[in-house]
Amino acid sequence: MAFERAVVAELVAGCRRRDPLVQVLVGPRQVGKTTAAQQLVARLGWPHVWAAADAPLPPGPEWIESHWSLARQRSAPGGRRVLLVLDEVQKVSGWSEVVKRLWDEERRTGGMVLPVLLGSSALLVQRGVAESLAGRFFLHRCPHWSWPECAAAFGWSLPDWIYFGGYPGAAQFTGEEPAWQRYVVDSLIETVLARDVLQLQVITKPVLLRHLFALAAAYPAQILSYNKMLGQLHDAGNTTTLAGYLRLLEMAYLVSGLEVFSRGQPRKRGSSPKLILWNNALISAQGLRSRAAAVADGAWWGRLVENAVGANLLNGLSGPAWSVTYWREGDQEVDFVVAHGSAVWAVEVKSGRPGRLSGLAAFRARYPKAKALVLGGEGVPLEEFFQRPPPDWFR
Repeated sequence: MAFERAVVAELVAGCRRRDPLVQVLVGPRQVGKTTAAQQLVARLGWPHVWAAADAPLPPGPEWIESHWSLARQRSAPGGRRVLLVLDEVQKVSGWSEVVKRLWDEERRTGGMVLPVLLGSSALLVQRGVAESLAGRFFLHRCPHWSWPECAAAFGWSLPDWIYFGGYPGAAQFTGEEPAWQRYVVDSLIETVLARDVLQLQVITKPVLLRHLFALAAAYPAQILSYNKMLGQLHDAGNTTTLAGYLRLLEMAYLVSGLEVFSRGQPRKRGSSPKLILWNNALISAQGLRSRAAAVADGAWWGRLVENAVGANLLNGLSGPAWSVTYWREGDQEVDFVVAHGSAVWAVEVKSGRPGRLSGLAAFRARYPKAKALVLGGEGVPLEEFFQRPPPDWFR
């Protein structure tokens, strides 16, 4: 597709540096990592070798060595760099150690091969670069599509994006909602669960993990205790198992369980997580409401709006410098708490749901230096909030 995401320009700049590093592009499945790499190759016009490890039987480390050798054959002394694009690299056993050895050899001998590594599992990719490639890589994040991107590429309104969520490959099916739902469930959700979670991790209760994901989709932007989850799940195991599975779903960019904000106080073990799905398509595709029915149901639409805000924060405020949590004491609650260094913002979403008591005053009484951001209602219009990248709101 002709639409080009901002990460492409970042990749181009990274590859053109005088002393480039290994370029690592990580993000969810089906958000355009492969397309971005193709656009990178086209923009640079350099010789390249492309290989994908996304096969039912993952290849061994010799797979990387073979394609690296092929890339070396396409380079010439004093010539241009050769891009080596390795897609779904986290599937290769011991990939980071092999890349480290070959990259160090490349630098030592003055070679021209520049690897570009693509991965859809944050857990395995970031573990690999942290353990073996320290100081040798530059990490680019390719998140789920924002509303401005979907508006520019597909002409979507904000309600379209809040309901359909923004997987670019599914956009062609939105005019036929049953087909859109089947595509998201079969081609996206099932692929991620089967290939990025169950295949690459030791899961003792795979049915439980699937049920946990379905439960999160049924309760978006809601706070559920682990004990309550246990009461609704079959073959539930224990709270430690649930917390571990929730973490795996987060590493696959599916669901996060936000923790309670507790700056200056000891965090309570096993505190109830707030379930946020990283893309609203994961909610709507598994529900029974059509787009029209979802908009007409004020309470449900409010949940979709609040989840969209949370997903936007998670996708846009990545990295160790940012923290996205929530706050609740008694019946007082703040939807989201964003922390960046010593700065703290309390974010309240006003989406039309009745009977909600704002916890902003109570939160700011406890944390007087905290800033407030109200979205919707008489606060910042939702259209304006989603129009700008999340870091712009938290300077």
